[in-house]
Amino acid sequence: MSARPAALNARSAWHDVPRLQVRRFAAIAMSEAPALAEEILREIRREYPHLPVVLDDSGEPMALVGIRRAIEVFVQHLETAEGRPTVPPGVFQEFGRGEGLNGRSLDSLQAIYRMGVRLAWRRFAEIGQRVEIPPPAMYELVDAGYEYLDGLVDQSVRGYAEAAARQAGERLRLQRRLMELLLAERHRGDPADALTERAARIGWPLPKKVAVGVLLRPAREAVPPAVGQGVLLDMDYEQPRMVVPEPDAAGRHELLHRALPGWAGAIGPPVPLADAAKSLRWAEAAVRLMERDLLPAGEVLHCTEHTEALVLLQPEELIDDLALRCLAPLRHCGPTHGRRLAETLLAWLETRGGAPEVAARLGVHPQTVRYRLRQIRELWGDEIDDPDRRFELELVLRARRLRGELA
Repeated sequence: MSARPAALNARSAWHDVPRLQVRRFAAIAMSEAPALAEEILREIRREYPHLPVVLDDSGEPMALVGIRRAIEVFVQHLETAEGRPTVPPGVFQEFGRGEGLNGRSLDSLQAIYRMGVRLAWRRFAEIGQRVEIPPPAMYELVDAGYEYLDGLVDQSVRGYAEAAARQAGERLRLQRRLMELLLAERHRGDPADALTERAARIGWPLPKKVAVGVLLRPAREAVPPAVGQGVLLDMDYEQPRMVVPEPDAAGRHELLHRALPGWAGAIGPPVPLADAAKSLRWAEAAVRLMERDLLPAGEVLHCTEHTEALVLLQPEELIDDLALRCLAPLRHCGPTHGRRLAETLLAWLETRGGAPEVAARLGVHPQTVRYRLRQIRELWGDEIDDPDRRFELELVLRARRLRGELA
């Protein structure tokens, strides 16, 4: 709120009121403070019947204590007229904290405060008439009251913010524990009950299927992506993880696309909830390939759209060993000629066609293809007609193409 002028400063209309009248006003207002506090609380309870009643250690409603204390501090200030009235610490901050912990907004609390100021002003106006306080001084009293209200609201906002931060931190902690259990490679015993219990504590309905994502930060201090409440997100990892419930649900891909601008990473395949760790393994494998520039970088890709690369590039040692055996006939052909023969062989295996089809795919003359195919048959002999050998050859040649070793 914008600050109002300090209504009770020196040389104000209130300061010019004779001290005897001021003391009489303060004495009456102080004696009526308990009854005024009860009247204010009664009206608040009538207007907001669902407002919880919290008792202090003595069994008295905290709200009543706070209202009475606020009135007394304000009246004491009127008598001294030094500086601005100081808001009583603690109570109103606790009110704001309670609103935050109970999931309510501050709007209702501020409305309650305004109602309290209005009722207090009505009583003060009556007292002012009794002791003949001049109207200009009473007008300043209204301004001072609303300035005092600003301080009450500030305390409540502080308490509300503390409660919100505490709740957010607790939810993150519980969410992290849920994700740890969900993504564990080996579960001790049956984790179903534990998953149900942990999911219930953060209000996360257990889905039938999930997809697990691994993200690459665009910057060290990047703001967490706004993936929404339904998606579990853990930013504590160097490469943040997320669990996407029902990944094939309508609109889910579009929602994630809008929530992850500037982020890169991979989302594993959809799997049953109990197999979430498997989806995580594929996402991690895809990210490793992205970091080696073997998969598109700079975006969040879906593993299901890059199955060939993940299947052929992930088991490098096995593919390399198979390539050594299958491509042994090319070992003495020289790098350039051997690469051209390998490209021709792969095109022939993929098209299952003759020289014209292979030539069209490679962009060379059919006669060149015929020459290369004759060399291939000489190098491999009858093995080139064996279906199992052709499958192995296509496997290793596709892997090489994915690595960028073949055109």
